Amino acid sequence: MLFNQLGLSAELLRAIDEKGYRQATPIQQQAIPLVLEGRDILAGAQTGTGKTAGFALPLLQRLQLSPDNRRSVRALILTPTRELAAQVAESIRDYGRHTPFRTAVIFGGVSINTQIAKLKKGVDVVVATPGRLLDHMQQKTIDLSKIQILVLDEADRMLDMGFIRDIRKILKVMPKERQNLLFSATFSKEIRRLAADLLNAPTEIQVAARNTAVERVRQIVHPVDKRRKRELLSHRIGKENWKQVLVFTRTKHGANRLAGQLTADGLNSVAIHGNKTQAARTRALRDFKAGKVRVMVATDIAARGLDIDRLPHVVNYELPFVPEDYLHRIGRTARAGQEGHAVSLVCVDEQKLLNDIERLLKCEIEKEIVPGYEPDSRIKAEPVQIGRSQRPTGQRQGARNGARKKRKTGTPNHHRGQRQRSSGEQRRAG
Repeated sequence: MLFNQLGLSAELLRAIDEKGYRQATPIQQQAIPLVLEGRDILAGAQTGTGKTAGFALPLLQRLQLSPDNRRSVRALILTPTRELAAQVAESIRDYGRHTPFRTAVIFGGVSINTQIAKLKKGVDVVVATPGRLLDHMQQKTIDLSKIQILVLDEADRMLDMGFIRDIRKILKVMPKERQNLLFSATFSKEIRRLAADLLNAPTEIQVAARNTAVERVRQIVHPVDKRRKRELLSHRIGKENWKQVLVFTRTKHGANRLAGQLTADGLNSVAIHGNKTQAARTRALRDFKAGKVRVMVATDIAARGLDIDRLPHVVNYELPFVPEDYLHRIGRTARAGQEGHAVSLVCVDEQKLLNDIERLLKCEIEKEIVPGYEPDSRIKAEPVQIGRSQRPTGQRQGARNGARKKRKTGTPNHHRGQRQRSSGEQRRAG
């Protein structure tokens, strides 16, 4: 179906045409008419399906139908990470370039004063991460009482990152009469519960079978000893002449160490994770997209929402603890109709993690031992240590609850207010 068959306004169609788009994706074909009708929706869509345009275009048209010369915030889009917030805001500006609407993006890691100045001038659409938005609410620098449309983008990841309490605080200050759009890669029990609380008689959209791996991605596992993973990775990148490679590790420290080792091997590499400043993360992504950096090593949360066209190679240097995160990782490649390659370097310690992923996929991933890197059968499996930032959602929530109890019983806290929220948001950001 073509975009000009979806009932969009001339201003929006002009912007779509200028971006070179003609054919709407399945999620866009289903979501746009429903949002234009004012319906609440619960949409299941993996990354790379075009879901941002699926809510951005009809959102802008809904605002066109009810102009507000006072420029109050009428649409709010919540995202789990800074990178995703920046990319969604950029899309809103691109699609709305021929409309009068102003967009502000709000996230931590940068000056709040610049954001306050923009909000004072008046904006129509706000794209925000929950932590920094709460900062503005506490300082009374944003008014959400006129919100007409709320979008929760990548809601599953927001729950994984522990944002549910923040989201509920935000919901309390918004009008009850509003349109709600919830987008999620998976429909867990927690997502269903949130949808039941948030949505009013929603229409459910599912553009792919639940938990189906991204099509057009060739997946392969290379069994290898843990101590030889980095050597094998350098070998594969060099021998196959991979030009652009996104590599996943489980920890920030591991990302830094691997990026340094690969650079020492002659492969220009950079790490991206939550401990990096926002300026450093933006620069790393820009250099990677431009081809100045050959390898980007990332943690799961830092890479969530990265929009990299024609990314050919994704490598799981370490398998994730949560099987669904494997889907999010390989979803970074094979976008915009391109084919992709997902490689997993798996040591004996990670066999159970691999089994869990294959159970989720309902298929066995192809295994290939690289000559010269045969695993040593004498090495016995050892338990994989779960660091604080890798605990499954429930464990992380429990840890946070424990921390709250300690504070209530008199544990000193020297970082209150805005600074505490910003650093907390940085910790959650991967």
